[in-house]
Amino acid sequence: MSKTSGARGRMDKVKSKLRVRNTMVRQCMGEILGTFVLLMFGCAASAQVKTSRETKGEFLSVAMAFCVGLMSAMYLCGGVSGAHLNPAVSLSFCIIGRLSWKKLLPYSISQVLGAYLGSSLFIVCIDAIMDYNQGKLTVTGPNETASIFVTYPSEYLSLQGSFLDQVIGTATLLLCILPLDEKRNNPAPAGLLPVIVAAVVLGISLSMSSNCGAAINPARDFGPRLFTLTAGWGTEVFTCYNYWFWVPLVAPTLGAIVGTCIYLVFIQWHLPDPELYSISNYAYSYINICVVSGHFRSKLVCSIEIWPIS
Repeated sequence: MSKTSGARGRMDKVKSKLRVRNTMVRQCMGEILGTFVLLMFGCAASAQVKTSRETKGEFLSVAMAFCVGLMSAMYLCGGVSGAHLNPAVSLSFCIIGRLSWKKLLPYSISQVLGAYLGSSLFIVCIDAIMDYNQGKLTVTGPNETASIFVTYPSEYLSLQGSFLDQVIGTATLLLCILPLDEKRNNPAPAGLLPVIVAAVVLGISLSMSSNCGAAINPARDFGPRLFTLTAGWGTEVFTCYNYWFWVPLVAPTLGAIVGTCIYLVFIQWHLPDPELYSISNYAYSYINICVVSGHFRSKLVCSIEIWPIS
C-alpha cells in the first residue's frame, strides 16, 4: 500500500467518524459558518475604517467588505443550508414554501450565533480599538467604537423613521432576491446567484444606509450586539437611544413579510402553473427545431400560448 493510499484511508476513517448525519444539524452548521464569514469580513473592515479615522478606507470599503463576505459565505454554505444568513430571508422562504416552518427557529439561532462568533474576531483589532479612545470602550460620543459592530440611528432620526427605514430596506431586499431562483420567471444562473445577491445588498447599502446603517438582517445586528455586551461595552448597547436595539430586530422581520407578500401578489401568483410551464417550454423547444414557415410558426405559437397577455 502506498503512502498516498494509506493517508487517504485514514482520512476516510476520520470523515466517517466526524460526518454529521442529521440534516438539520448540518444545515445549522452551514448557517453558523456562513454568517461567521459574513460578519468576519464586515466587522473587520468597519474596525479598520473607524480606528484609522478613514485613512485606510471609508464607508464604501465597509459596504463592499460586507458584500464580499456575503458572496463568499453563499458560495461556502449554499449547498448545505441554502445560505440564508438572515432570519428575515428564512422567514420569507417559510412564507413562500421554500423552507419548512420547523426550521425557522434553528436557522435563526444559528445565524445569530454565527454573527456573534464572526464579530468576536475583533480581537485582531483590539489594540487599534483601545488606542482609538484611550483604552475606553464607549457606545456614544465622538470616539465611540460600538458602531464598529452594530447599527445605531443618526441623531436626527425619529423612532418611526428608523422603523420605516428598516422595513423598506428589508422589503426591497426580498423583492430583489426572491425572483432569482424562480424557474417560471427569469432565474439567475445558479453559479452567479451569490454575486447577484451581493450586488443587491451593495445597492441597498449605498442607497439606504444614511439613517441607521441598513442592517436589514436581525442576526447581523443582534449577534454583534450580544458580543459587545459581553466584551466590555456593557448594557448601554441595549439601552442607548431609548432602547433602540429592538428596531433592527422587529422592523426587518416585518419588512420580510411585506416584501414577500408584495412579491406573491404582484408577481408569483401570476406566473404560469409549474406543469403548464414545463409543457410550454417543451413546446417552444419543439418549435425551435422544426423547419416551418413564418406563418405556420406564428399560428402554432399562438395555439400553445398558456398565459396570453391582454
